[in-house]
Amino acid sequence: MESLLAHVARKERERLRIRRVDSDEHPRLLRRFAVTQVPSLVLVIDQKVAARIDGRASLSQIEQLLDQNLVTSV
Repeated sequence: MESLLAHVARKERERLRIRRVDSDEHPRLLRRFAVTQVPSLVLVIDQKVAARIDGRASLSQIEQLLDQNLVTSV
């Protein structure tokens, strides 16, 4: 999933920032965002979970999640 996220980060650099969190180093963040499975993709908007994908995801799943939750600039 990491290579997919690198692709999305380049493609969507105007709309979002992607951060990788080491679950062993940041257990408080996992609790804060209710991460129960690794890997997980959590979309955070205004410090709140807007959407999530638990487990591995395809590029189309990630793009769909972003399209449904992010405002596109015109």
